[in-house]
Amino acid sequence: MKIAIIGTGNLGRSIAKGLIHNNAITTLYLTKRNLEDLEFLQDYSGVFLTADNEEAIKKSDIIIFAVQPAHFTDILETTKDLFNENHVLISTITGFTVDKIEAIVGSDQHVIRAMPNTAIAVGKSMTCLCHNEKGTLRIKVAQAIFNRLGTTLVIPETQMQAATVVCASGIAFWMRLIRASTQAAIQLGFDASEAQLLAMHTAEGAASLLITTGNHPEQEIDKVTTPKGCTIEGLNEMEHKGLSSSLIQGMIASFQKINTIKEKQI
Repeated sequence: MKIAIIGTGNLGRSIAKGLIHNNAITTLYLTKRNLEDLEFLQDYSGVFLTADNEEAIKKSDIIIFAVQPAHFTDILETTKDLFNENHVLISTITGFTVDKIEAIVGSDQHVIRAMPNTAIAVGKSMTCLCHNEKGTLRIKVAQAIFNRLGTTLVIPETQMQAATVVCASGIAFWMRLIRASTQAAIQLGFDASEAQLLAMHTAEGAASLLITTGNHPEQEIDKVTTPKGCTIEGLNEMEHKGLSSSLIQGMIASFQKINTIKEKQI
């Protein structure tokens, strides 16, 4: 596939790494004003670095926009005349709706919104997708790309803000939980590197169990809790201190914030 990433910052760089490492490209054009921090990618076959968005778009079929929201309108305005019927436009811009994109580039373009997370760099992203009417014809192309980089779910656009919180911001929430487990392990006697190893792989194992078995979390919890045992003692203490409610409230607060940002953009 001939892919361009317009605006190769943190997320764009993560997408690029995932595409390269999973051999998902024929050519990959990466654009950014300052290309110095992308130079480590230029030795890969088929990867081209440029500050010229026009060059990248003309030489690609799939255009992934990963720019800052404040810059997206100007970039679309200056590049809209370059798009043709073969282009697939994939936006990763938070809060920038399909209608706003169509208002600039027209409804005859294949427009898809994608909300991946930074785990895309290691092929483990949970990416939510939605599309305009014309994008229905190319949604499987977007799924093929992002399924190489993790797992995808096609959802209504009305759920994209919530998906941003659960999946994109969710990486930070899970990192904090892993960090807390690491700190506890240190207090229990492990050194820092051992503690993080234990926390990381236990978290990975828990998620893998659910993915592989399809079980509800409580089914797996029941397997490791015994009457008057240490596991239920720890779980109950965490709940008394508000573990579940704090996580839920934090995610709801994040959702409320992202909707405030969206309203300001509109």
